[in-house]
Amino acid sequence: MRLLLACGVAALTLAGGASAQDYNASPNFGDITLAPGFTPDPHLISLRAGGDISATGAGSGCSGYITRAPDFRLNWSGKGSLNLKISVLSKTDTTLVVNGPNGEWYCDDDGGEDNNPLVTLGSQAGRYEIWVGTYSSGSPQPAVLSISELNNF
Repeated sequence: MRLLLACGVAALTLAGGASAQDYNASPNFGDITLAPGFTPDPHLISLRAGGDISATGAGSGCSGYITRAPDFRLNWSGKGSLNLKISVLSKTDTTLVVNGPNGEWYCDDDGGEDNNPLVTLGSQAGRYEIWVGTYSSGSPQPAVLSISELNNF
């Protein structure tokens, strides 16, 4: 009985670890520190969107498939007077998942231009982990992540 219980606990632990986003993992496509008034604006990052983990576990309104590690990390160094806008441009149907410095999750599917995702945040200083997902699971797809105070796609 103890062996069966131990195997069940181990299986649950492995399953939970395999399906969760790890905001402390090294980002797949790098990181940057930006401050209000940064140039050039927008800051653009080419990456491959998608993964094998459902983003629904990140919170209400989150959708698509992402990787365990964030795709990109933004270290935002100060409080500006403009909102921070994170968006994606892709020919495939992409989604956006952002973990803010306050531990809250922000998600979008079609809120930006041409049904691309867009998350508009205040200008709270701190670390933002960003995942770019695809609406359907499958092979990673090319995408461009945009970080801006002024523009979005």
